[in-house]
Amino acid sequence: MVTEDDVRRIALALPETGEKTMYGTPAFYVRGKWFARVKEEGDVLILPVAAEEEKAGLIAAEPATFFTTPHYDGHAIVLVRFGAVDAEEMAELLTDAWRLRAPKRVVAAFDG
Repeated sequence: MVTEDDVRRIALALPETGEKTMYGTPAFYVRGKWFARVKEEGDVLILPVAAEEEKAGLIAAEPATFFTTPHYDGHAIVLVRFGAVDAEEMAELLTDAWRLRAPKRVVAAFDG
């Protein structure tokens, strides 16, 4: 099971990231753009995905892990249960979200 501390450690290890509060909970940013936020309950992470189709696919494939709420309907944002993923999967999810929001040259340097 992943914890908030695991999320923080993984997110802040990515290049040019920082942590600020968003709606009273920890959120992680790359160059001023958020790429992850801990939901108010403290055991769910909010992540952007590339498209609503990707969101729907994740939820359909693994509904115990991924879900949404009416607030996020119509947005390419998925919610992830901490207890349903391990650190390796969380690192992949955070890295994918970071890649969506990071400047292209920052991503290129990371990949280089």
